[in-house]
Amino acid sequence: MANLGFVGLGTMGGTITKRLLDAGHTVTGYNRTREKAQWLIDAGLKWGETPRQVAEAADITFSMVSNSSALREIVNGDDGILAALKPGKLYVDISTVSPTVSREVAAQVAATGSQMLDAPISGNLVTLADGSSSFMVGGNPAAFEQIKPILLDVGSHVTYIGGNGQALVMKIAINLSLPVQILSLSEGVLLAEKNGVPRQIAIEAWLKSAAVAPATKHRAELIIDKEKEGWFDVNMMQKDMHLALELAKESGVPLPTTAVTDEFLTAAKGMGWAKEDFVVLFDVLATLAGVRK
Repeated sequence: MANLGFVGLGTMGGTITKRLLDAGHTVTGYNRTREKAQWLIDAGLKWGETPRQVAEAADITFSMVSNSSALREIVNGDDGILAALKPGKLYVDISTVSPTVSREVAAQVAATGSQMLDAPISGNLVTLADGSSSFMVGGNPAAFEQIKPILLDVGSHVTYIGGNGQALVMKIAINLSLPVQILSLSEGVLLAEKNGVPRQIAIEAWLKSAAVAPATKHRAELIIDKEKEGWFDVNMMQKDMHLALELAKESGVPLPTTAVTDEFLTAAKGMGWAKEDFVVLFDVLATLAGVRK
């Protein structure tokens, strides 16, 4: 079993850490709010007072934070991860952040004699629970082989994409399709509903059709059951969309459906739903269609 560290014990990061603990790994962790990590401490997590302490204690340090600024924050400074890295240690960031920023951090890490991998996860709380999440990894191939068995303790598939930042490019390319699919589902269901098909029947028919995909399958029930808690809010989804649109502008790739869907996410924020799961795109379109929620 490996001696690991984990910085960023939020909803996803905490759940990943729990799977690592359950697999028998030693894990030292840090979160800005210790109270949110108490359930992990109770499950055997060792506590580090700073990201640096976590990286000092671990051979392989993982992190999962909300954005590029947060990544820089946990890496740099006297209490940052970078201060504890040295030859023989590995740093693996699971966050979905700017590939450019990740490559900048990877260069900083390389200067310490250590190595960094970007290993964003494709999944959610449902796939984490059943072990079907997948990881994409960018960085040194030998370092990839070192962490692959550990990632397989969390998910079912681990794919090497290429050099530093390339896994993030792939993750962003995948994530842009998630809200696009939800918006498409919303269009179809609302068209059926407005023409006499009850919403629940429309969704059930959709889920049994050739059009169903995991992204819609996992979230369609949130349209029916408003009391169910989602796991990826509008703010976080739009952050990923903006990463995609920024990358597309840099590389000259038109993303018309992504741009339109991003406007609907902006509308959701304007309607006060920024903290709701992005499946609330259905409610935005329902409002425009004059359909009662």
